[in-house]
Amino acid sequence: MMQSLTPDVEVRLSVGQCVRTLTTSKEKEEVTKTLHTLTSYLDDGPQSTITSAQRAEFSRAHYTRTLQFLISNINADWLQLLTVAQCTELWDGLFLRGPPDQTLLALMDGISSMSSPSAGLDRLVSILERFLQSGRLTVLLWTRCQGTGLSDSPQLRETLLSRLVALPDLTANQLHHHNKTLFLPQQYYPLLARDMLTVLERTCQALRGLKDCSLTFVAQALGKACVQGHSALVFGVLAPHLSSCTLSDMVWQRVCWKLLENVPERWLESVPDALSRIMGNLVLKNKKAQFVITHKLLLLQYKYETRVLSILLGYLAQDRERRPLLIQVLRSLCQAWANPSAVRHTPLEQQLYVSRALLLCVGLLSDAELQELRSELLQCMLGGMQSHLDSSVVRVRRMGMVVGECLSSRMDVNGAKLKFEYEHDEETEELLSLMTPLSEEETELLDDRLDLPQDVKGKTVPSQAVPSQAASVAQKSGADPDSELDSDDELTPYDMSADQEMSQAAPPRYLRDCLEAFLSSEDPVRVDLSLRAIEGLVRKNTSTAREVSVELSKVLLHMEDRYNTVGFLSLRQAAMVALTVTDSVPVRYFTLILTIYLFILWFSFITIYLSLLCQVLIMSAQELSQPITDKEGPSKAIQRVTMNTPLYPGDDPIHWRQVVERRIQSKTKRLSKGVTHPPAKPTPNRYAPVAGHFFFPLLRNYDRPQVTFDLLGGDHLVLGRLIHTLGLLMHLAVNAPVATQMGRALLDFVWAVRYHVDQMVRRGVLFAVCSVFLSMPSQSLLVELSDQLFETRAWLADVAEGDPDTDCRNLAVQSLVLLEKSLKTEMNPAALVLQS
Repeated sequence: MMQSLTPDVEVRLSVGQCVRTLTTSKEKEEVTKTLHTLTSYLDDGPQSTITSAQRAEFSRAHYTRTLQFLISNINADWLQLLTVAQCTELWDGLFLRGPPDQTLLALMDGISSMSSPSAGLDRLVSILERFLQSGRLTVLLWTRCQGTGLSDSPQLRETLLSRLVALPDLTANQLHHHNKTLFLPQQYYPLLARDMLTVLERTCQALRGLKDCSLTFVAQALGKACVQGHSALVFGVLAPHLSSCTLSDMVWQRVCWKLLENVPERWLESVPDALSRIMGNLVLKNKKAQFVITHKLLLLQYKYETRVLSILLGYLAQDRERRPLLIQVLRSLCQAWANPSAVRHTPLEQQLYVSRALLLCVGLLSDAELQELRSELLQCMLGGMQSHLDSSVVRVRRMGMVVGECLSSRMDVNGAKLKFEYEHDEETEELLSLMTPLSEEETELLDDRLDLPQDVKGKTVPSQAVPSQAASVAQKSGADPDSELDSDDELTPYDMSADQEMSQAAPPRYLRDCLEAFLSSEDPVRVDLSLRAIEGLVRKNTSTAREVSVELSKVLLHMEDRYNTVGFLSLRQAAMVALTVTDSVPVRYFTLILTIYLFILWFSFITIYLSLLCQVLIMSAQELSQPITDKEGPSKAIQRVTMNTPLYPGDDPIHWRQVVERRIQSKTKRLSKGVTHPPAKPTPNRYAPVAGHFFFPLLRNYDRPQVTFDLLGGDHLVLGRLIHTLGLLMHLAVNAPVATQMGRALLDFVWAVRYHVDQMVRRGVLFAVCSVFLSMPSQSLLVELSDQLFETRAWLADVAEGDPDTDCRNLAVQSLVLLEKSLKTEMNPAALVLQS
């Protein structure tokens, strides 16, 4: 009597026989019977003749090999013998009724190895689509929770996680434009999140039935999906449902806490906006979670929205055991916000992020905690405001003002509150709104992550708008009962909107009269009229302007607004620009005065005259570099147009001639057409001969620190303005003979401050480099700056990659593009020999 075979031997022999039959058979009945035999190992119904031991052995040792065999023979002749229904039931059923983890791995490997497009690939894609639609992902996750899946080796688990989470990427790489909608990230990751919710629901039911479950695999899948950038899609489905389930169910709360505790540490930072009921006291139990929430998400990263910051800080503030961490976070934020080095070297976006977090954190403090931390907050406010107000960036200074106002208002030191004057924009309004306490509805909205119904939102607006509209209508109708009677009056008022106030004094007609009024007159009307007339007089009487240019320049430069004249600064600046354009002597005078103020005299004068003189030089250089236009006054042009324009279009005697000429032109065919517009008339560049007078005096004695002023030291505000002015003067000198000498001198000047700590100075340096590359001829770049180009190129590449300021990186990229363009233009054999 023969000894009975063990289940593993029986299954191995049976599967081997089925494989040999499918390989060699050409009969439909035999193929169908063989597929039924293989399918029977997956059927656990009451009528099945396969034992549980045999089914377990088939799933453990033979199922994956069977699927691989079917995929490798997807184009075999025996498969063509089956009908569509038989293929769906037998062939597809082998993929959809077996262990889902092995099925997913086999399908993803098969799709990756198939050539695209092909019928076999389409069949595997269709099976994968049915696999996802039929809930097999839920079965996969649940089997892993029960521990009934594949042998839990680290390599196999990592492979399965990679295939599960990266399914949209893998299918997109293989299918390209033929990808299925279900495989897109917008569809797949919400589906995965819903399957996770189903598994969590089964886990809660199992725990109520006193059965153990493991959430390690689900947590790893969650963390891996978030670290790949899909946290918004996943938590968009998970967070509202988990928040509602954990509201009153302790089992759900324990499951959520365990889920987040099992997320690997390397992926935990990608799960930022989990709520308090979902996370529990994870931040107290897990040191990595504590570091991520209290330090990394608040101080090292700055990509999250204000809503996420509010949720994170609110999570720390909601529980008495977690509030010490809130105080710890506040101290860290105060140190970061008040650190002068951080203000200079961190991006503006990160500084704004820290400011938001600081204001949110201060708003969550109780009165007792505020009293305890008052000295630290006061020190933070004073030191941080000084660091921000010392910056040359307007946004940084404004940020310091707003945060200082908010902190002083929250602390209420002796009833005194800071108040600054600054321009309000969206950024400042957002920072100011962070100190406004949230209502109960808004707090519940942030906690539950639920929006109000749309019908509620739609009904609130009209209910508030209708009374105000009715009141305004009633006010208008009841304001004047006799308004209808007055409307019938035939005496209509004149339009006096364009009327101007008549002056008793006549405007001056000569430049010397204006000069005399500025020097000796005490009449505000006369001074005002002289200031308004001087620009036109300078441009009309150029000979007289040259005679009094030096004296008039001195008077205008030191002139004070004693009578509060409207538009005083713009009028004085326009007059100085007109003098500079008319005569070259004021150019030398203004540059001399600016040089004296910069390098010899007192620093207090710099802030007064620096902006004015730089603006005058820039505007004068711009006007001189433009072509000379028609000098006819506007009155003559208006008069000419008025006289030549007929009263009615039909009265124009040449009107019909123009119509006929246009018709002839439209119907005439020409082989070639000449110049339709006359060429532009060449005009001399008035800036080119005097460019050196504008430029070189500003570079005098810059490397000699004075008693009260060090340009290359700490006076970065003046340095940034000076470099920007030099860059503009260089840019306007394009094609000028002196452009090469100017470019070489400017590069030598900015090279010493290219790594300046202030970002405005670095921006000015990069702008100056761009101006040099734009204005200098390409040949001069290779000849005059051949020794510096390689080092400049390396420096620009370093700035484009690692500078914390976004504008500096963009300017560095533009400079590299300009440099490459210039080198390609002149890279001929002669230039190559010269460069070598």
